[in-house]
Amino acid sequence: MRKNIFALLGFLVLLSAGVYAQGTNEYGMKVPALPFNPNHYVCYKTSAPLKIDGLLNEPAWKAAEWTSYFKDIEGDVRPEPRYKTRAKMLWDDKYLYIAAEIQEPHIQAKLQQRDTIIFYDNDFEIFIDPNGDTHGYYEFEMNALNTVWDLLLVKPYRDDAPVINSWNINGLKSAVKIYGTINKPKDTDDKWVVELAYPLNVLKEFNSSIPKDGDQWRINFSRVEWKTKIENGRYVKEINPESGKPYPEDNWVWSPQGVVNMHFPEMWGFLQFTDKEAGTASVPFVYNPEEDVKWELRNLYYAQREYSAKFGQYASTIRDLEKVGLLSNALKFRPELKNTMSLYEIIAGRSDSKFIWHIDQSGRTWNTVK
Repeated sequence: MRKNIFALLGFLVLLSAGVYAQGTNEYGMKVPALPFNPNHYVCYKTSAPLKIDGLLNEPAWKAAEWTSYFKDIEGDVRPEPRYKTRAKMLWDDKYLYIAAEIQEPHIQAKLQQRDTIIFYDNDFEIFIDPNGDTHGYYEFEMNALNTVWDLLLVKPYRDDAPVINSWNINGLKSAVKIYGTINKPKDTDDKWVVELAYPLNVLKEFNSSIPKDGDQWRINFSRVEWKTKIENGRYVKEINPESGKPYPEDNWVWSPQGVVNMHFPEMWGFLQFTDKEAGTASVPFVYNPEEDVKWELRNLYYAQREYSAKFGQYASTIRDLEKVGLLSNALKFRPELKNTMSLYEIIAGRSDSKFIWHIDQSGRTWNTVK
């Protein structure tokens, strides 16, 4: 137990350092180096509960579309992943169902204890933010042995987040189907398939209601893949001769982040729920233009982080941010900034909308009615 606690603390330090160590910003954290254009997925209903066995042989699964194949976490600036990964989703009144197909010529895993740091193995990961405010979200990881790690995050690490590692997805159902053999270096495998059922009542922790037709959540998927080789009949991680340490893991995701950090929920994909059953209709994704206002506020938040890191206090006006070159794009929604040295709030809204959007130094977004 003590070993696991120390390992977790070390992991949290590394994650926290990773947020600030790299940067398109000179002084502050690294921010996404991609235009705001998250992927989207329309999630259809299933009329019958699904058997969670990894087979995906029910009619609803066969009718559900796969996502696009995963890309590198930084997007097209990085090489295409060596192996293909894709996912699909369904839902009913009790569960959000998620499946993933993970191509892997050498399926391997070691960790068998729940809530250990699963990404030390090759793994599959899910991140869900039901209300899209970037605070109060869920992280889930699993390996090919069906060992799981579930966490609840009050807010991203960049915003000094506590991590609730003791939280569990009670009622979770999970399965892995291996197409090949696991931990057998002598042969070549095909893939492993993940199937999950998330109880929706558990996902209400940070969302007051079960999803309804047309609702949109934020979600993303990640696959961690280590470079390994076969040595003395077993898998070992390849060592970088320059550092003497294993090569960094590859991070392949559904909706690219533009930064090597999954904890930027504003970059996750859109999950749109529909009451239509899979295979009975074709429902279009409907982009909500309010997201453009939120993204403009998010970029002002990035700029305020950089300004504070550089000058020791937040900017007093939008013009202050512009004068030091922290705003690269023209502002569309006439944001208003109010602040003290240690606190601020920025508001903005579309002229044809009933909502005003807010962001503050904590990074959370919310709206009020005009």
